[in-house]
Amino acid sequence: ISAVFLLTGIPGQEDVHLWISVPFCLMYVISIVGNSVILFIIKTDPSLHEPMYIFLSMLAITDLALSIATMPTTLGIFLFNSREISLDACFAQLFFIHSLSFIESSVLLLMAFDRFVAICNPLRYASILTLPRLRKMGLVFGLRGVSLIFPLPFLLKRFQYCRANVLSHCYCLHQDVIKTACSDIIVNYIYGFFLTVTVVGLDSLFIFLSYVMILKTVLKVTSHAECLRALNTCVSHLCAVLLFYTPRIGLGVIHRFGKGSPPLLSLLLGYFCLFVPSLMNPIVYSMKNKHLHARIIRVFFK
Repeated sequence: ISAVFLLTGIPGQEDVHLWISVPFCLMYVISIVGNSVILFIIKTDPSLHEPMYIFLSMLAITDLALSIATMPTTLGIFLFNSREISLDACFAQLFFIHSLSFIESSVLLLMAFDRFVAICNPLRYASILTLPRLRKMGLVFGLRGVSLIFPLPFLLKRFQYCRANVLSHCYCLHQDVIKTACSDIIVNYIYGFFLTVTVVGLDSLFIFLSYVMILKTVLKVTSHAECLRALNTCVSHLCAVLLFYTPRIGLGVIHRFGKGSPPLLSLLLGYFCLFVPSLMNPIVYSMKNKHLHARIIRVFFK
């Protein structure tokens, strides 16, 4: 019976793990600095205390927390080849990774709602998205992410782990850990599937529907320039949505149906899921959002 799990970096590339650590370290630095800068600018600039930027700061906090949750084990493997992780530490890490991923999904949904109200009901925008209401929405969706994942570590603690204790990533994931259990995992399997469908499935469906409504509204606008300007405010959010959901849907499909797919594909998609959104979101938003872009330049190049 295992008392520890063994994490995996990139199989077969152990001799170059030190070199592989360089891009990972760079990603962490850019992600942590980028998200911190966005939070700093939004907090210190009263003109940015608007719904769109408050949701963006929620996204930045979630991305920061996700980076911090995966960093110890990832850099531990690539820099020091320390693969062992105790069961409790592993359950704690997967709790943070999964709940923060769900919170990020919720924030993307809130941002879609923000764009929907701004474009489809602009006159009521300020009265619908008030600051107290934004705080409540953030709190409710944050609690949803935490409370839905909360049972997982306790469900996992009941099991004996007697199969090969090697996990397929450099961090712990629920679907990875239950494969090593030698007990009946049907409850975990059903609960995991239920969570994926209710959270990621419903959030992405509502985001899709809000964009259908946005498109319907925008296409009714006669002026071509107005139409483009309205759609341009959605570009950075659409990038964030695609970066977040595309690899997750791909991974889900591979886990369910891709028995013959190369292991490296799911490994790379797994890394993409957790590292690329928190790296790219601050870059995309600071480039695409003129207001934020100008503030960042003003702060750093006075």
